[in-house]
Amino acid sequence: MSELLHADGVTRCSWCGSDPLYVAYHDTEWGVAEYDDRALFEKLILDGFQAGLAWITILRKREGFRSAFDGFQPEIIARYTPERIEALMADPGIVRNRSKIVSTVRSAQAWLDIMEKGPGFSKMLWEINGPVLDNRRAPGDPPIVTSPVAAAMSKELKQRGFNFVGPTIVYAFMQAVGMVDDHVVSCHRHGKGGAGKGASGKVTHDAPVAGGLAPGGHA
Repeated sequence: MSELLHADGVTRCSWCGSDPLYVAYHDTEWGVAEYDDRALFEKLILDGFQAGLAWITILRKREGFRSAFDGFQPEIIARYTPERIEALMADPGIVRNRSKIVSTVRSAQAWLDIMEKGPGFSKMLWEINGPVLDNRRAPGDPPIVTSPVAAAMSKELKQRGFNFVGPTIVYAFMQAVGMVDDHVVSCHRHGKGGAGKGASGKVTHDAPVAGGLAPGGHA
């Protein structure tokens, strides 16, 4: 983890570089606590599509994804037919990975089951997460790529029928939706994502695991 002083005089996490789209994402979205059930579904699916790719690739295609996947409305996606899947495979506006597309349909069905039978998607995830953890990342600290909470959340999601939700992907998701604050402490966004708003959790945030990637793979 490192910092970068931009031309506008603002210090940011270095992973967002100088691309205006990436900087705007860093400044307005990444690390902001999200509680909306549908928005959380969208962000989890997009993090799954990122696997093996740079996040900026997904960010540049996000509007294409939203258009192709009916605004990430699980009620619609859950009813996609094989013909619709083939149409998505021909859509240049998204990442055309058959396994990830089919997984999105199954994940939408799992989301509906959680919403209908309880406890609700947002409630389930935030209860696993607990209060927002501020990791207080200093310049030079290695990026965190997973944690025991991410492993617990990954396990629950897999048991519920989700795919492409391994612990590393889930930790990237947790960073994006503000379940953890991994902005470097000198970044102007550190501490501004809504820390303390999470529900009481079942698993502690002990021993996050550091690695060689940028936050959440956003490199």
